[in-house]
Amino acid sequence: MVVKKAAATKKAPATKRAAAKKTAKDDSYNCEVCGLVVTVDEVCGCAEVCDIICCGKPMKAKKPRAKAKAAKK
Repeated sequence: MVVKKAAATKKAPATKRAAAKKTAKDDSYNCEVCGLVVTVDEVCGCAEVCDIICCGKPMKAKKPRAKAKAAKK
């Protein structure tokens, strides 16, 4: 019995840069080495994703804080 195999399609390897989102105003970044926190006041407008470097390593995006629950009436 002959079994047909589906043609294997090769995907281009996903790069870290391709998956990264652009920096937006009020985004926060945290340095895992010294603990410095940076908040973006003005976006540079570059076509590429920019890394924010501290202590020789790219800073990690800090998760936004949960908004306070609405006050009960």
